Amino acid sequence: MAARVLIQYVVLRGDLRREPFSWPMGATVAQACHAAIAAVHAHYAHPDTAEYLAQGGSMRTVVLEAPDEPALSALADTLQQNGIDHKVWVEQPENIPTCVALRPYPKESVHHLLKTFKLLK
Repeated sequence: MAARVLIQYVVLRGDLRREPFSWPMGATVAQACHAAIAAVHAHYAHPDTAEYLAQGGSMRTVVLEAPDEPALSALADTLQQNGIDHKVWVEQPENIPTCVALRPYPKESVHHLLKTFKLLK
């Protein structure tokens, strides 16, 4: 029997790379990394997280783009309302919400909540 496909979804603000922010690529990638690690840490004891981490090099992560802070905040509200475990990463000391990462989930459990977001380019 094949293992379930678990995915960690990470949604990063695309506007951080554009004016007026103009953050470098490395800084935006770091936001996604921080959020993903924080979500895994917060839900480390969840069976899906353990199964995901046990996959090692076969782990699947999908990085999506939110156009701006209001879209990211709306996503966080939707996830909260639907009982979806996630972490909103807020960069300090600027206090800027930059990214939302879900704990690992089976795709069919959460994809419908994320389908309006495109892959990050």
